[in-house]
Amino acid sequence: MREFRKFFIVQVLGVIALLAALLVIAVSYKSREIDVVAANDYVQTAKENWDNLEVLDDRGFETDILIFDRDNQVVYSPEGDLFSEIHSPLDAMRKNMLAMPICDDEIFLGTMVFLNPSKTAYDDTVRRIFLIAFLAAAIMLLSYAAFFYYINRNIIRPFRRMKKYAALIAQGKLDEPLIMERNNIFGIFTETFDIMREELQRAKDKEKELIASLSHDLKTPVTGIKLICELLEVKVEDEYVRGKIAGIVRKTGEMNVLLNNLLSSALDDLSEMNVNCSEVTSAVLGDLLDEHDPHKKIVAAEIPGCLINVDRNRLSQVIGNIISNSYKYADTRIDVNYSFHENYLQMDILDYGKGVDEEELSLLTNKFYRGKNNTSEKEGSGLGLYISKELMEKMQGQLICRGEKEGFCVTLMIPLA
Repeated sequence: MREFRKFFIVQVLGVIALLAALLVIAVSYKSREIDVVAANDYVQTAKENWDNLEVLDDRGFETDILIFDRDNQVVYSPEGDLFSEIHSPLDAMRKNMLAMPICDDEIFLGTMVFLNPSKTAYDDTVRRIFLIAFLAAAIMLLSYAAFFYYINRNIIRPFRRMKKYAALIAQGKLDEPLIMERNNIFGIFTETFDIMREELQRAKDKEKELIASLSHDLKTPVTGIKLICELLEVKVEDEYVRGKIAGIVRKTGEMNVLLNNLLSSALDDLSEMNVNCSEVTSAVLGDLLDEHDPHKKIVAAEIPGCLINVDRNRLSQVIGNIISNSYKYADTRIDVNYSFHENYLQMDILDYGKGVDEEELSLLTNKFYRGKNNTSEKEGSGLGLYISKELMEKMQGQLICRGEKEGFCVTLMIPLA
């Protein structure tokens, strides 16, 4: 606020100085009268030098003079336009000027007109007042322009910047620091705002790290449970017990997929969901399908022999998400077909469940979105297809969801090597 006080103090001092200057000029104005004795002497000199009036230039009378001859023709005048409206002695008297006759004995030679010195002083005072007022107005306009520039630079622009920055924070974009400039009137508030951003970013990172850590830690016991159940399936002969064990295996598989999704989502936000692609044969696709099809619901076509450029582990995660969704929501036969399309091996994974409405297809790969059909009683996070799509794009491929007349199809565009 010191800048505001300085500005208003300067403005007040400027107004006081202006009023003082105008007062001094007004007080300095004094009415002046013509020295009649000196005027008579000037008339005498003009009479004596009628044929050579230029000698009057050296006399230096206190005011300007104009001389008419007997025919009212100007025979002597000063430089400038002081007498521009005076065309005769009568005009001069109408303007309150002193007019004195010039006579040689009884002969009338002409008339000498003296400019009123009071009018000269008055005109000079008015000119000075106008000049000072003009300069004062110009200075005040410049000061106001400078002040408005200061307001725009130090208040309006920083405020707009903070408004934009608040919108970024509302969107969760906490990486960009708020620029702080010297003499910013919002300095303390800006610094506090930026500290809040840093604390939010720190809390967000800790939250993601916690999610990633818990997801990773939980995968170990879930995997252990699954392995024990698979071992028990081999050892136990009681069909009832074997059915229960199979249910546990199925649930642990679903939990494992959910944990993978949660872990990948956290790592994705932490910019750690890396993909390392390498050339592998297309036969790996058959192995991945077998890994994620414990109930043997998949009917796969022959895999065309070729080289594909993928991250095997990430592709396994993608296929596992798709098969797990089909198990959960459709629980039907799953057909897998292959074809070549430009630089991709196209892999179509089709089930025969209730499918997805047309208007929902573009939303299925959104984060945390779950379809409307047959999902209300099913557990899920809405991350599976979102993560799968992100992973395919990181491998320079594509994931496309399509609705079929009977069922739902997910197409993977796998890049060829």
